[in-house]
Amino acid sequence: MTDIKAALRAQHIETPSWAYGNSGTRFKVFAQRGVPRDPYEKLADAAQVHAYTGVAPTVALHIPWDKVDDYADLARHARELGVGIGAINSNVFQDDDYMLGSVTHPSARVRRKATDHLLECVDIMDATGSDTLKLWFSDGINYPGQDDIRARQDRLADSLAEVYGRLGEGQRFLLEYKLFEPAFYATDVPDWGTAYAHCVKLGPKAQVVVDTGHHAPGTNIEFIVAFLLREGKLGGFDFNSRFYADDDLMVGAADPFQLFRIMFEVVRGGGLDAETGVAFMLDQCHNIEPKIPGQIRSVMNVQEATAKALLVDRDALAAAQTEGDVLGANAVFMDAYNTDVRPLLAELREEMGLAPDPMTAYAKSGYFEKIAADRVGGTQAGWGA
Repeated sequence: MTDIKAALRAQHIETPSWAYGNSGTRFKVFAQRGVPRDPYEKLADAAQVHAYTGVAPTVALHIPWDKVDDYADLARHARELGVGIGAINSNVFQDDDYMLGSVTHPSARVRRKATDHLLECVDIMDATGSDTLKLWFSDGINYPGQDDIRARQDRLADSLAEVYGRLGEGQRFLLEYKLFEPAFYATDVPDWGTAYAHCVKLGPKAQVVVDTGHHAPGTNIEFIVAFLLREGKLGGFDFNSRFYADDDLMVGAADPFQLFRIMFEVVRGGGLDAETGVAFMLDQCHNIEPKIPGQIRSVMNVQEATAKALLVDRDALAAAQTEGDVLGANAVFMDAYNTDVRPLLAELREEMGLAPDPMTAYAKSGYFEKIAADRVGGTQAGWGA
């Protein structure tokens, strides 16, 4: 149990700055009281999540949503709050020029503009101390014949190679994939195999990020995780929950068993070890739930799935597998999943000097009431801000 607690204590779960702003669906964004008005206030809210969970010490930024004049000052502000700057997320999907794509666009001018933004994000990494650039492209086509599918892969490869060459010592980029949306006929990075192939060609500083909401129904995500870990190409996760498509709900909400299965493969493949470098990041849009408690609950959900994965009796499982004992192996697996790990995590938090129940502790802190009263006026952060 000591080893399990040590692993849980060492796990870091990164929260996204955009989860603290107003977000919604393509139909409606519901504004909430106390929402941050700038990146500094986003960091303050993220610091609350870390203060009550103890395992969320970094915050991912999204550029230009989190654009500031002085990124070194933003990093200083984060440190004063007890957190740090995590991954820098690029944005080449919200500009009118990108209607037909960004780095894969038919126009060399648009491709140059998009690649320059990615290089700007590396500059921001330098200024903030971030070691990770996250790349997601909405690029693709909606109709057969709209563009040359192979040529778009060539353009993508050229841009990725230029960005890769700009990375400094200790820096990397994570390439994200998505099955569909907003490109509906052919997405340029639609699956883990495409992302993996580009990353293998580039080298060790390029890895794949798995967004748990970016797959077709029935996809065995844990297989993808196991394969990428085996190849040393799993850079991290964007954790969220899906039921229909890319729903960006709280991680583990719709299928906690899937999250457990994923985390078991992470444990099995050594993904919790610091030297593996797997980043556990959240990527969520809290549409109807309050922002900070939504993040706290998500962190707790990842912790619970991780704790259950660590409880799997690996020796008993291996013995049953070797003997071909199908039901015995499954029973070992299910015994761990069916264990209530909440008392274990509450005990661990108390040992870390934290309240055993982060949700209750935050609710009693008065922080929401304070920000709801203080953050009056100005423009609330949201999609595109």
